[in-house]
Amino acid sequence: MTVAKYGALWRGLLLLLCLAFFLTGCTGGKPATTPVTLKDPAPADSLKAIFSLTIHSPDGKSHDLDAVLFSVPNKRYRMELTGSLGIGVASLLWLESGWQMVFPTEKMFMEGAGYMVGLFNDPSLPLVHIHQVAGLFDGKVLPEGLEEISVHDSVSSDSAVIKIHEARDVMTRHYIYAEKNGEILWLETLGRDGKTERLNIEEYKEFSGVKTPSNILFVRESEAFLELRVRRVSRGKSFGSGTWRLNIPRSYQRIGGQ
Repeated sequence: MTVAKYGALWRGLLLLLCLAFFLTGCTGGKPATTPVTLKDPAPADSLKAIFSLTIHSPDGKSHDLDAVLFSVPNKRYRMELTGSLGIGVASLLWLESGWQMVFPTEKMFMEGAGYMVGLFNDPSLPLVHIHQVAGLFDGKVLPEGLEEISVHDSVSSDSAVIKIHEARDVMTRHYIYAEKNGEILWLETLGRDGKTERLNIEEYKEFSGVKTPSNILFVRESEAFLELRVRRVSRGKSFGSGTWRLNIPRSYQRIGGQ
């Protein structure tokens, strides 16, 4: 299968991903790879987010998905995407030891290591910084460790003062973002192919006392390709050990990865 055929599903995993109704993570057949597993229970500061996605394809069509994220911040993440009638279309498990992603309806999987998740051999599809994606559900919009280069004031159409920041991360990647009354309105950077990628935050809501982006639009070269709507975020959850297990049948075909 070509990237074009499963690109929409990958874009859906951006938020994320980038998130499990089926906590046992099991599928019939022998595993194609050694399952990524974790035996110790999740700590009490874990987070569970329920949200929905609308993926806008280049051909003008839209696809709606429901998603669940189980998160132990900076330690491990499990994401499930489901389509109509609750049919699972993609699963992602990220651990410090490596990550795996499965597309059960297509009988395909991806795997790799590190915090950047995605198709490394296709620059047209954005890579996912898994900690940054998961951090959105914890109210964290900006990448960690940003060094501010400059800041200046701008005036919006409603005469409100907006601060425009320029910054860079530890890898010297350049960012521009807008801030109003302490809230980030948008964040912009360049993708691997030099095209502009932008995150627009349309709305904030409080979940468990934490102000969180609740309506997020992902834009690439002025074209929206993903909309994320957060419905519920709960904290202090503990998850079963099956959450951190993802088995892949030998019959599944590997795509992309590292």
